Amino acid sequence: MQDRMPILGVTRWMPVALAMLSGGCVNISAPDKPIEINLNINVTQEVVYRLDGEAKSLIQQNPGIF
Repeated sequence: MQDRMPILGVTRWMPVALAMLSGGCVNISAPDKPIEINLNINVTQEVVYRLDGEAKSLIQQNPGIF
């Protein structure tokens, strides 16, 4: 069964229209306190390196090269 979609958002604006017709007042204001969003983010980094066999043996033979 498909959900009915309101025509041109009639159901969304209906309370505003009724308030205006009844002489009521609609106030829209920003909150007093700032909106706070807490994000818990865990960032991990993994470094993978490969060393050529010839370079590895050269480094082992000359440990003071670096």
